[in-house]
Amino acid sequence: MKNASQIINLLQSKPQFSKLGKFKCIKKIESIFVPALQRMVKFAYFKNDTLFFVLNHPAGKQEFDNNIQSIKSALNFVKPMECEGILIKDIKAFVSHSLESKNIVKVKKEFYKEKATGNVEINIKDEKLNTLAKSIQNIIKEKNEAKR
Repeated sequence: MKNASQIINLLQSKPQFSKLGKFKCIKKIESIFVPALQRMVKFAYFKNDTLFFVLNHPAGKQEFDNNIQSIKSALNFVKPMECEGILIKDIKAFVSHSLESKNIVKVKKEFYKEKATGNVEINIKDEKLNTLAKSIQNIIKEKNEAKR
């Protein structure tokens, strides 16, 4: 009996699911990158045997350009198993300045019950600080009485 991963691999080898194989190849190549560069990759795609990486920051592009030769040479020597049958002639990257459409969820502000009761003894010798502390104490007491 086949397990789930064997069934998925069997399906991915079929021609109608070739894009899934390309996606696995992209993820495998992306895993070669430094973790900081991995976080800057928005997405990647193949076009005319060229692998394009879309980055979200110019620093990522610069880092990518610095490491591009080592990435290409590593792929020429050892091609990942996920990339078998996929021709990669070139690897390029560019920065996308478009805003990502994220689902913006409005956060409902939660109000918590005030834990301070204002029943604190104030022993401050400085007159200004003493009046300030007592005014804060009165505000806390008023808010507690208003909520009851």
